[in-house]
This record gives sequence, structure tokens and C-alpha cells, in this order.
Amino acid sequence: MPMSRTEIATESAAKLMNRLCKHWAHKLEVEQGETESRVVFEEGSCLMQAEPDKLVVALEALDEEGLDRLEGVLDAHLQRMAGDEDLDIVWEN
Repeated sequence: MPMSRTEIATESAAKLMNRLCKHWAHKLEVEQGETESRVVFEEGSCLMQAEPDKLVVALEALDEEGLDRLEGVLDAHLQRMAGDEDLDIVWEN
């Protein structure tokens, strides 16, 4: 299974993670803790870990196309949830 990971520098890691989980909870399987969460998509899963100065995101997908799609979905949603904060998101495969 292809995997991808990013570490996003932000002081709002927990807030971003919580907002994403609430956003997706109505249509996807979401397991949310205080500093860690997991979201299950049709083509794979997303693990998030909120740290004081960064949000660590790990993706696992069924295939490369699914991984590319999940990266795009996470990228767009994180940027939208961040509001005025400019996030530098670089995926590492």
C-alpha cells in the first residue's frame, strides 16, 4: 500500500485536526482523540497527530491514484480550515 506523510508547521495543530474530524464525521468513519485521530476514506486512511508546533499527517491508500487523490483532499481541506494561516504542505512518499 502506498504511503505519504507531511509535517505541517502550525501553532493550531489540534484545532485543525478537530475541525477536519468534525467536518468528515457525518459521512466518514472518524476516530478522534485529544492529540491523535484517524479518518477512513473509501480509497485509504489518514492518521493525524497534533503536536505543540506541528500537525503530522500520514496517508495510506490502496493505490498510487488513491494516494494522489487523498493528498489533494487533505491539502485543500487543511488550507480551507486554516483560514488566514498560510500552511506549507509538502508530501513525502
